[in-house]
This record gives sequence, structure tokens and C-alpha cells, in this order.
Amino acid sequence: MLLAAIESSGLVASVAFMTEDKLIGEYTTNFKKTHSQTLLPMFDEVVRMTGIRLEDLDAIVVSGGPGSFTGLRIGAATAKGLGLALDKPLISVPTVDALAYNLYGTQQVICPIMDARRQQVYTGLYTFEGDTFKVLCREKAVGIDEIVEEVNSLGKEVIFLGDGVPVHKEFIRGHIRVGCSFAPPHLNAQRAGALAALGKIYFEEGRLETADAHVPEYLRLSQAERELMERKKRQQKS
Repeated sequence: MLLAAIESSGLVASVAFMTEDKLIGEYTTNFKKTHSQTLLPMFDEVVRMTGIRLEDLDAIVVSGGPGSFTGLRIGAATAKGLGLALDKPLISVPTVDALAYNLYGTQQVICPIMDARRQQVYTGLYTFEGDTFKVLCREKAVGIDEIVEEVNSLGKEVIFLGDGVPVHKEFIRGHIRVGCSFAPPHLNAQRAGALAALGKIYFEEGRLETADAHVPEYLRLSQAERELMERKKRQQKS
């Protein structure tokens, strides 16, 4: 098995290649450059350094959303282009699932939070039972107050991670009623290695799609779409 993984759902740009039992190459940056500038050069560099033959790929794993609308579109376009050119299937992995998978083996409930602005986060709830990754609550867009209250209702120790942590850490600390911690920097952000590892499980389960069929899951309207709806509502009232 040989998988390529592409992560571009947030500020992080990351690509990785994984075999059955080895992460053979990963390139991750978390800097203020657009993914249209970085993603393909990073991909090409890992291919060059590892000597991978793209025709040997079994599938391409892509972060399927939620996340940045622009980032997801760039990642989807890159994965779809590669899939069509190489005639390879895609594996779409929910962004927050892969983010949670960074913390493989933890005994805590895992709560990834990606900043969705307007006091909202993209989030979900996860846990590990031995080696088995369990989804307690699927990905969704909710207010930070809602997910903190949901965590409180579980009554279990929780660990938060994601780019929403710096934005909402003080609110969490002020409202959490269970034991909580925050992931360290090297585990706090999206990375293609974790995406590939979870994609490997999906591959073994046969959760594949064609490059033509792949569509990112945004979970909510874009800012431009929301503003258009608001203008229409104002026009209807006037």
C-alpha cells in the first residue's frame, strides 16, 4: 500500500506519503503563505527526496473539511487533479477526525477546535478504546459555549487542540468543569501524517471515492454567501 496525503484545511500546509507500516516522507509548514504557493512545490519536493513513483500510489488522501473555504478548495483541486491524471481513487477524511488522530492512544476525550470565527468552532468529540478510534460526536460547526457545555456533560477529562485553542483558551478555562489540558505545539495542528494514518484505516475499510465525486464538506455557508443572504433579507424588509 502507498498513500499520498494532502492537508490544506487551515493555516497548515502539509503533504505526506505512507506505506503499510511506515511514514516515508512528510513536509509541513505553518506560515502565512497561500496554499496555492506552497502545496504543489512541497508535494514535488517530497517526491524528489524519496524517489516515489506516483504511478505506484494506491490512493490519495485529502482533508475533506470542514475548514478554510479557500484552503479546502485548493486541497480538493490538487487531489482531484492528481487522481484524474493518475487514475487513482481519493479518500476523504474529515479534518477534525484527522486532527484528533494526532493524539493516538490518549485516555482523555479529544476535542479538536478549529476557529470558524463569530465565536464558532469546527469541532467533534473523540476517544480511543485501546487501539480503536471512536467518534463520540461527528464534525459540526457550533458556538464555543455549546461544545464546552457538551464536554462538561460527559464528565470526563478532555484535551483540546487546534487553531481555535489560542482564540478560545481563556473562555475554556473560565467555563470548563472537568479536568482539561491542551495539546503541545507539535501535536496541536493539522498534519498530513495523521491524515494518512487515518486514511489507511479508511482504505482498508474500502471507503474510497472517485476524483470526480469528491466535494469538500464546508458545514456552513462561506462569508460571501452569508453576506449575500443578509443583503437579500435587508432588501426584503425594506
